[in-house]
Amino acid sequence: MTAPLLHPALHASHGGIWLATAEETRQIGRSEAIRIAADTPVLLLNAPLIGQRLGYAELSGLDLLELFAFLHPARFAVPTPKGLARAVDLSPPERDEDVAAFLREAAAALIAVPDGDWAEREGAWAAAQSLARLRWPWAQVVAGSIRKPPTDERWLFSKLPEWDEHAPRPAPRTVAVEPGEAEARLIDLTGEGAEERLGQRAYAAAASAAFAPRAVRDSPNLVLAEAGTGIGKTLGYLAPAAIWSERAGGAVWISTYTKALQRQLGRETARLYPDERIRKERVVTRKGRENYLCLLNLEDALQGGFQGRAAVLAHLVARWAAFSVDGDMVGGDLPGWLPTLFRRNGPAALTDRRGECVYAGCPHYRKCFIERAARASADADIVVANHALVMVNAARGREVATRPTRYIFDEGHHLFDAADSMFAAALTGQETIELRRWILGPESGGRGRRRGLQARLSDVASYDEAGGIAIQDAIEAARHLASDGWLQRLAEGQPFGPIEALLAAVRGLTYARAEQPGDAGYGLETELAEPTAELIEAAAPAAAALDALVRPLVTLGRRLEAVLAEAPDWMDAAARARVEGAIASIGWRAETVAAWLSLLARVGGPVDADFVDWLAVDRVEGREYDVGLHRHWLDPTRPFAEIVLKPAHGALVTSATLTGGGDWDTAEARVGAPHLARAAARFEAPSPFDYANQAEVLIVTDVKRGDIGSLANAYARLIVAAGGGTLGLFTAIRRLRGVHGRIADRLAREGLPLHAQHVDPIDTGTLVDIFRDDAGSSLLGTDALRDGVDVAGDSLRLVVMEGVPWPKPTVLHAARRLAGGGSAYDDRLVRARLAQAFGRLIRRADDRGAFVMLSAAMPSRLLAAFPPGVGIARVTLDEAVARVRARLGPLHGPTLPITPTLGHEAALDA
Repeated sequence: MTAPLLHPALHASHGGIWLATAEETRQIGRSEAIRIAADTPVLLLNAPLIGQRLGYAELSGLDLLELFAFLHPARFAVPTPKGLARAVDLSPPERDEDVAAFLREAAAALIAVPDGDWAEREGAWAAAQSLARLRWPWAQVVAGSIRKPPTDERWLFSKLPEWDEHAPRPAPRTVAVEPGEAEARLIDLTGEGAEERLGQRAYAAAASAAFAPRAVRDSPNLVLAEAGTGIGKTLGYLAPAAIWSERAGGAVWISTYTKALQRQLGRETARLYPDERIRKERVVTRKGRENYLCLLNLEDALQGGFQGRAAVLAHLVARWAAFSVDGDMVGGDLPGWLPTLFRRNGPAALTDRRGECVYAGCPHYRKCFIERAARASADADIVVANHALVMVNAARGREVATRPTRYIFDEGHHLFDAADSMFAAALTGQETIELRRWILGPESGGRGRRRGLQARLSDVASYDEAGGIAIQDAIEAARHLASDGWLQRLAEGQPFGPIEALLAAVRGLTYARAEQPGDAGYGLETELAEPTAELIEAAAPAAAALDALVRPLVTLGRRLEAVLAEAPDWMDAAARARVEGAIASIGWRAETVAAWLSLLARVGGPVDADFVDWLAVDRVEGREYDVGLHRHWLDPTRPFAEIVLKPAHGALVTSATLTGGGDWDTAEARVGAPHLARAAARFEAPSPFDYANQAEVLIVTDVKRGDIGSLANAYARLIVAAGGGTLGLFTAIRRLRGVHGRIADRLAREGLPLHAQHVDPIDTGTLVDIFRDDAGSSLLGTDALRDGVDVAGDSLRLVVMEGVPWPKPTVLHAARRLAGGGSAYDDRLVRARLAQAFGRLIRRADDRGAFVMLSAAMPSRLLAAFPPGVGIARVTLDEAVARVRARLGPLHGPTLPITPTLGHEAALDA
């Protein structure tokens, strides 16, 4: 292959397409760009994104992001020309037309890396040889640049350190944290000379009550604390948490909902433990198993389990794993953009998403990232986790002896939704086929290791006859579950087996009752009420098939427990760990099947007032991908309180919008406090920001509802008026895509980049990084961006919502609305969403911004969602554009005075 710098560089944006050679840079058309890219390798940055802009999905070439990932594994760079320039220490291109030439300069800088002092040299030569065999475009270049080491280097699986076994940690001692002590520690953390925040000190004192000794069983010390943006609640609760963990010798689990807050906590804990070595021991970030690289899956991929581009990804991930801090593939030090470069070829298969872990039976068990994180968290003082993991760990975790007694739930307004997902049941085709694969392993000559139930427990089965019989019975029963091709058989009216027959009846009834004329092809659902005779008849044999499956699973779990108790000669510590893991995994599956049986008992049976049941056909753009029955708790905080809160000794639930949309009673109901015998303590600290001068709310009255053209025009004018720095929030993906398609080119001509969730082939976290990195860019997105974005300063100075975020009218929502007060329930949800969206705007004392709602139908009663004092005005689009330009535009003109047409007082009276 010729040297890469002899190849042209190609750049495509919404503003145009440019090609750079050694002689010139010129603007070209789309057809010429596609022809050149098809005929010769080209240098480019983010091939999937450039391919999308060219309308050429198969675009490939010499992607500088892939080269960066090879040379600098576990090092992050914002995947833009500006971000790459910073990473390779070059001056960033000033204009779009300069980017193509810059890519040639950046390629030269990266190719020169192996000639100098290179921190990530180890393993690179061997990796380059493997990638050359896979015909990776960069392979010959890097293979020729990297010196062959004089001796064989340690490869990944020998390089990774092993974790050590040690005695379990004693139970935490009984200690108390006095409010004054928490305030004193807070002063130490903030440092001398720091601005004194009375609200933060009061918050730290209130939070200390969660660490008091518990007085009554099943009655934790629960503290609900609402701290407005700017209070500094992170250090406020870290102060008493650190005191308690030091004195009691126990771990405090801090649970979040977003990865952004997890990263922020990682930075804030540096104040607790400035020494990085000590901090790595005392603070551990813990996530679900599916987030971590599975070394056994990686080994399989490297040895032929992956082909083509997926195999290239596996080798780049192996390079990363050798330098990764914790092996976290989702939100850790693996660049979020790396898997997206491979168009979803393989990333999911590199993690343990199916629960097939063989624990101590794995040759890499003692180097396993997942096991290392679990053991590190057992000895840590602070464990940073997420709501889902906390609930899974409490419900079916293996670490019973080290179960936490103190929790801090930050972003506590999300607890209801997290519990709703965790404690639900879904008897669907996708769920049953996953269970089938977990039990049977690969079928029909599928590639991969034999990792079915029998393969994982063959030695136990040979030792325990009853256990062996239970395994065979479970395998036989699993053959009645849905299998490959089930969706096509349902569509053709030829289901195979009792479960597929049930799903066929569900599908038929859902279409009969839920499909409407002119349906857009999205998901369908209908209540599980008044079932037809066909559905009732299909439920009985399906229940019998599931009963035949759950019985041997329960029996197998008991036999494994008996084997542990007998402790045969062959059972060393590793074997015991594997059997314990199998017991937990089998118990989880048995509980799942039992929940399915309970759901089937509802078909033709009595209604259970605690649950909401419905039938659904899941579709995306008209394509079916799942069918089944669903069950959710009407109030999911009941199992949350029972499983998580009651066993705890203390818990702090905190958020900037804990009472958002309602009052304290509403807040308590959303976190499970009414299900505890002991009343929760309440604390509130309002935001210190001067919202009256820092922000304004504008409700635009003349944008026609449902008119994509008018909506697009409004977005474009507002973004131009603000000079970028805009977060656009949508309630529907279809409208987001429609607006993006109409304004991206228009904004590019103004020099204002536009990025969009569900449009750009980039993960959401990276989109936010790109948005944060460029104050002139704007970002469009949906719910995930409404309160998952923490961007301070000029990068986010305008929030635009395309409509009132009313709840989607689902069967589940209808049931909760009926139980929660009808329209008042809807209003509480909308006010909470508005409060969360507005909360993206002002993150620091020197921030300024505007919040624009493009809906004349915005009810006055919902305006109480916004902070007291902020000006609210109903205006035309022309007026809104003028106000935004005056407040936020490039010239930063004088702030226009707000004359509220309807302020908070009127809103509360309405």
